[in-house]
Amino acid sequence: MTDVRVWVNGRLTAVDEPAIAALDHGVTVGDGAFETAKVDRGQVFAATRHARRLDRTLAGLGLPPADHDLIAGGTKAVLEAGEPIEFGRLRYSVTGGAGPLGSDRDDSPLTYIVTAGPQPRPPASAKVAVTPWTRNERSAVAGLKTTSYAENVVALAYAKERGAIEAVFANTRGELCECTGSNIFVVVEGIIRTPPLDSGCLAGITREVTIEWCREDGLEVREEALPLEVLQQADEVFITSSTKDVLPIHAVDDRELRVGPVTRRAADVFARLCVERLDP
Repeated sequence: MTDVRVWVNGRLTAVDEPAIAALDHGVTVGDGAFETAKVDRGQVFAATRHARRLDRTLAGLGLPPADHDLIAGGTKAVLEAGEPIEFGRLRYSVTGGAGPLGSDRDDSPLTYIVTAGPQPRPPASAKVAVTPWTRNERSAVAGLKTTSYAENVVALAYAKERGAIEAVFANTRGELCECTGSNIFVVVEGIIRTPPLDSGCLAGITREVTIEWCREDGLEVREEALPLEVLQQADEVFITSSTKDVLPIHAVDDRELRVGPVTRRAADVFARLCVERLDP
């Protein structure tokens, strides 16, 4: 925690310094949006796409668009507050601001929080665990990156107890959906397949870029509804996220998998192009 840099509403603060109002709607009811972007060798990857998605989430919550100049100032402040971050994450949040104790909103200004800190690079491969819970693809906040993350906290703890790096959700239709903070892909008959956005999954930035770059490199990628059981039949599985890039999966629950050629190629394509194209 001591390595994390924090900026709130225009100023740098210590990580343990009170900086958010007790009645901030992000605290009382989880009313807010956030983005997590990769920081690699001091630079933020895909900053423009993250900014656009933030506004999509805010619109979905009924909040006004973000002040991106303010966020840019906060980003600059945290990135320059110490030595360049070799690898880590930038996270910025926008909440509904101070509000009543219930779910109603008033006309308070939005709260802006920007944080950044180092973390280890992802492993060569990892295990995932399927949770007993589901994503609701018909939820009012389906596909939005909101600060209401308790469901993910519980699911990720479940996965970690089983030696997994991520937890996998089905949706209420029994279809493969997503992980707590990652999108999921399977390879069946040499074709990369991933749940469509109407499954209720988040429109991940790394997911989006991976699909584009794999297709550009000649790989076939299909966004299609998939039964959860595909995880027991797929030849290969990988997940994507801002700080995991394209991460091969070597086990789903007790099923062991090889890291196959399609996954390796997708990971190689992403690793190469994200160096060449900082803001795709």
